[in-house]
Amino acid sequence: MTSSALAASFADAALLPQLHQAADTELDTLDFGVIGFDAEGFVRRYNLFESRAAGLSPQRVLGHALFTVVAPCMNNFLVAQRFEDAAAQAVPLDETIDYVLTLRMRPVKVKLRLLAAPGDALRYVLVNRG
Repeated sequence: MTSSALAASFADAALLPQLHQAADTELDTLDFGVIGFDAEGFVRRYNLFESRAAGLSPQRVLGHALFTVVAPCMNNFLVAQRFEDAAAQAVPLDETIDYVLTLRMRPVKVKLRLLAAPGDALRYVLVNRG
């Protein structure tokens, strides 16, 4: 993508390919959190919205294991297991769930969108706090 802003919303049906193509600066224009991680679970993309909302700097998140170091509150059957199951079955994952974030903060109700596709280098957890 060549524009400086990504015209995408949390619920866009074709959001996964847009995220893959977007520059990090474009992810920073979104009004929801974006956490992109690789097949081993290490965070590779982390946008400004999520950094500010979670109170975690990119330096504390990028390159670290999402489900054990960054957000162990997501290391359960609702989130992490869904990514593992989709990968094991080689099927796409696009689910939105109501969730409560609890780590390093008082409980915060959010919607999480879990996105992954077979063969893609990155998977995404999107966090909508609105």
